[in-house]
Amino acid sequence: MLIVVLLQCVYYLVKANPAPLKNNFVLNAVDQSKLDSLKIQQFEASQRIFPFNPNYISDYKAYTLGLSSTEWDRLSAFRKEGNFVNSAEEFQAVTQVSDSLLHQMAPYFKFPEWAGKAKTKSKRVSEKPVAAQVKDLNKATVEELETIYGIGATLSQRIVKFRDRLGGFLVNEQLYDVYGLQPEVVERTLRKYQVQDPPTVVKINVNKATSDELSKLVYINKTLAFNIVAYRDKNGLFATFGDLSQVDGFPTEKLDRIALYLSL
Repeated sequence: MLIVVLLQCVYYLVKANPAPLKNNFVLNAVDQSKLDSLKIQQFEASQRIFPFNPNYISDYKAYTLGLSSTEWDRLSAFRKEGNFVNSAEEFQAVTQVSDSLLHQMAPYFKFPEWAGKAKTKSKRVSEKPVAAQVKDLNKATVEELETIYGIGATLSQRIVKFRDRLGGFLVNEQLYDVYGLQPEVVERTLRKYQVQDPPTVVKINVNKATSDELSKLVYINKTLAFNIVAYRDKNGLFATFGDLSQVDGFPTEKLDRIALYLSL
């Protein structure tokens, strides 16, 4: 009995005081340089800007592009009058952005085919696009989408299903988020269908919402919702939407779309 008791004591002592494991894994300078390079490439890829129609950018999208609040207000007021800009030059005429900023944004501008042929009465375009040429993406049927080259029965149904989950597309760029839809097919689709009547959404306060509430968004799964709340509890309230990019696993390349559904 004495031997059994002694063995039990030794067992519990060893279990309570495990020997620390030594970590001898150290990267050399060459390997560390390669690792840093891969991290930089991954970050740059996450910052990729997809082609977009500047007529439909959100206030947050304007912020990420570098527009000032005054420049955004000019474009917003112009659009509320039912007007459209049809070229980079007209965008600058309306917003009065600098040449350097326009040079950065213009390569990503994507206008419909009719835009280049539209006639203007002044520097500011006052003519509306012809509705028969570009239809509302939120009203496109499965059969209509299948007529676009590169979209079959599976992809057309997937687009409609994704649209229903969103409650309707808010901006054209959300079409890039449909799984399996290639960028060139998206561009081809946007020539015929664009968001013309975006739905009204109830925004979720990212500084007050629970993980369950956040996970109701299409773009945020349960793990990411948990990480957002954990980051908020540890670092305090989010001051800007850009702070979300610091959350572990957050899809930075989709920040502008996710921000459409959030408030601070």
